[in-house]
Amino acid sequence: MHIHVRHRTIYDYSAPVRLAPHRLRLSPRGVGVDVLEETVAVDPTPCGRTETTDLHGNRVLALDFDGETERFVVDSRFTVETHPTPTTPPSALPRLPWTCVVAEDFATYRDEPDLDDAVRAFAADLAEASDGEPVAFLERLNHTLFERTDRHIRGSGYAQTPAETLARGSGACRDVTVLFMAAARSQGLAARFVSGYQARAETADGLRHLHAWPEVFLPGLGWRGYDPTHGLPVTDGHVAIGAGPDQLATMPIEGGFYGAGVTSTLAYDVCIEAED
Repeated sequence: MHIHVRHRTIYDYSAPVRLAPHRLRLSPRGVGVDVLEETVAVDPTPCGRTETTDLHGNRVLALDFDGETERFVVDSRFTVETHPTPTTPPSALPRLPWTCVVAEDFATYRDEPDLDDAVRAFAADLAEASDGEPVAFLERLNHTLFERTDRHIRGSGYAQTPAETLARGSGACRDVTVLFMAAARSQGLAARFVSGYQARAETADGLRHLHAWPEVFLPGLGWRGYDPTHGLPVTDGHVAIGAGPDQLATMPIEGGFYGAGVTSTLAYDVCIEAED
């Protein structure tokens, strides 16, 4: 599948400000993704621009600025060709819960601070209903969250806690993602937060937005994505731009500004075109 994405972000300030250093995570990443074309335009023009890779394998564009501005614009565009990836491990996996199946290298992705008892019980019930089979558990978790969660769009802000989303039965894609991750981690699985784009999914407001979904590491298969917002497995219609142990590690635009008493407003526009 060929997917073209344009993501334009605009920050307006109530008075001139000096921009702090910024880090952009807007580049496609992941297995089964070939980048055919990519540009990132920034206004005002940075005085320093460095491409690097962070601890979690995300491609990062580091920017430095001088002077003052009342507007900051980032215009990211890329075209990729995506390919389906395997969905079934080559051999049978141990029954859940896992205690030491995944190497200690993945401890960051297994850690779930302050895991709520209700979330733990929710996951345990699903694991029992799946006879402890990891892939069946993840598919059941994906479908259950899709069926039980009233999904809405929240353009900015951090995710709710897993317990809040479970109790409320509602949330944005990032809220459902962190609940999925917490449930998976409670069974000893390594899970990570992914931000990116979904090529063809319907949205409540008819517009396109940055999307979020979880991935789980399965031995013999690698990182396997699920999309509980839409009740689907992650396929060649998804393009990741950031992955990490939590939402903060995947922020597409990270930075700030210097200006006493200055306020800012955010606007964005996402356009996605796909063809088989």
